[in-house]
Amino acid sequence: MTEKQLIEGCRNGERLAQKELYETYSRKMMGVCLRYVSDRETARDLLQDGFVKVFTSLDSYSGTGSFEGWMRKIFVNCALEYLRKSDVLREATDLDNTMELIHPDSSAISDMSAIELMQLVQELPAGFRAVFNLFAIEGYSHKEISEMLHITESTSRSQFTRAKQLLQRRIHELY
Repeated sequence: MTEKQLIEGCRNGERLAQKELYETYSRKMMGVCLRYVSDRETARDLLQDGFVKVFTSLDSYSGTGSFEGWMRKIFVNCALEYLRKSDVLREATDLDNTMELIHPDSSAISDMSAIELMQLVQELPAGFRAVFNLFAIEGYSHKEISEMLHITESTSRSQFTRAKQLLQRRIHELY
């Protein structure tokens, strides 16, 4: 089935199309979920919630632009909704006065695999991880992040800076 046929089948409630859509995108969307939460069980729950929202919101997909990008946005929003409800964004570790900016040897980063780097991102406190993912990976501005997470722009900038500092420290420790 083509992507367009899959979407139409899902809109019509066809179980086979829903299953194929899930099988086609579940692995990538699980990766999105795991970028925001470090617990696999919670990520699985977010994956299920995300697919429910995809299936119930298909009529809002206009057909223009990337379908995968449209889906990714739904999964990011599911993860952010979970983080807001859990209030983990307010529980960010206070790193003032405890960290100095470390500039790791650029060869250390080039020696790391993408998997190793993503594991380090997973270790970030939830609030830092959310802002880091939204800014550095998803490409949102701090203004957009502040609106999405219901925090101030300065908090978004601060959490991003602190996330980078923690990552730099961990890279320096490992390499």
